[in-house]
Amino acid sequence: MTEPAGASWRDEPTDYEQPGKLPRLKTSTPEKALASLNITAASMDPALLDLPWHLPLEDWPKENLAALPRGISRHVVRFARMGDALIAIKETSEHVARQEYHMLRKLRRLNVPSVAPVAVITGRYDTEGNELQPVLVTRHLRFSLPYRAVFSQTLREVTLTRLIDAQALLLVRLHLAGFYWGDVSLSNTLFRRDAGAFAAYLVDAETGELYPELSRGQREYDLEIARVNIAGELMDLAEGGLIEESVDPLATSERIMDSYRNLWAELTEKESFELGERWRVNARIRRLNDLGFDVDELTIKTTADGTQVQLQPKVVDAGHHQRRLLRLTGLDAQENQARRLLNDMDSYRADNNPDLDEELSAHLWVTQVFEPIVKSVPRELGSKLEQAEVVHEVLEHRWYMSEKENRNVPLAEAVQSYMDTVLRHRRDEAAILLSTDTRTMNILESGGSPEQMADG
Repeated sequence: MTEPAGASWRDEPTDYEQPGKLPRLKTSTPEKALASLNITAASMDPALLDLPWHLPLEDWPKENLAALPRGISRHVVRFARMGDALIAIKETSEHVARQEYHMLRKLRRLNVPSVAPVAVITGRYDTEGNELQPVLVTRHLRFSLPYRAVFSQTLREVTLTRLIDAQALLLVRLHLAGFYWGDVSLSNTLFRRDAGAFAAYLVDAETGELYPELSRGQREYDLEIARVNIAGELMDLAEGGLIEESVDPLATSERIMDSYRNLWAELTEKESFELGERWRVNARIRRLNDLGFDVDELTIKTTADGTQVQLQPKVVDAGHHQRRLLRLTGLDAQENQARRLLNDMDSYRADNNPDLDEELSAHLWVTQVFEPIVKSVPRELGSKLEQAEVVHEVLEHRWYMSEKENRNVPLAEAVQSYMDTVLRHRRDEAAILLSTDTRTMNILESGGSPEQMADG
């Protein structure tokens, strides 16, 4: 990698008061401020250097910012455009920035749903030579939303339940990987739509630690933090009239405890059964696959008298349906989206080519079902939803149309109906507002939703 002149990409000592250390030079221009930057990054996009690092984030000009909804944060956070990409920038201390950067890299290697780290930038000075806070730069997760932006005006109880279930699944996946979060909350999570449900992604790892395996006490403490934080967040929403009046914040926050414990038990607990019930081994594996997890190995023991069998699975990978869909079609989707598309793919094969090889039938499904739906989306509606989510919603829309009209609605007719009656009225969840008025920026910065902008 070629290093731009004047920028240092190495980790340097930062205690400049120690004897023998050279003092940091005061700067007086943005060019000199850029020369003092220390950037730690696994790969480098030169466009990163085009941003105004000599300014505090709070003072960045609007032309550099992307007005996207943000969650609540104790730090100053801004979204910006870096070439063709979107990044999130957080001002914090150098130690915290580096710790979180390396932790996010580890989580990505473990295939845990989390934002991707881009860089840590230190050595920031303004044009007067005053030191500015270091920043952590992460890549913006496309089509993701903070929990406050998932709803338009009032958060319905059913939507809230899905968010909490997604949070519980994320926490289970983190704990299986040996990650202790230490600050579990809806605010520290991003959500993406996933075939009627939600997929949760960790967005703040500054308090996290990785261990070979978590103790029950560590897991329970993380779970208690989640319960307390979610209760507080829901109370805040209730105070602002942003959730249905029937929602009890305290009782609703308890749901994550039950959801987490039920899932953890299904994934990890031993199961005992009679020797003649060996079919239950495959049944357990199918249940785990249905939950989206693969089994690496099984520990099977018989009792001393040989009358009972004890089974304990070792679950290592989530994303069972994602991997099958990717293997068959090359399509990358969320887990529930993949499950829904695979179901339609299997039905398509049974109805049209039951004797055809699975891979060949999958190819036909992509060319005759998936691609026609995606290509039917008008250009101006392309940023409404992810492609896989659009296909899922079209298939659901077609099913409801067929049931209502008591006939097999052709795919083309269902697609046109969906575009006209559903998709056209959805908000743009991938929209980037690079030039916004003050009111819009204030709504987004306060966690408001795009619908609030239209209500004014």
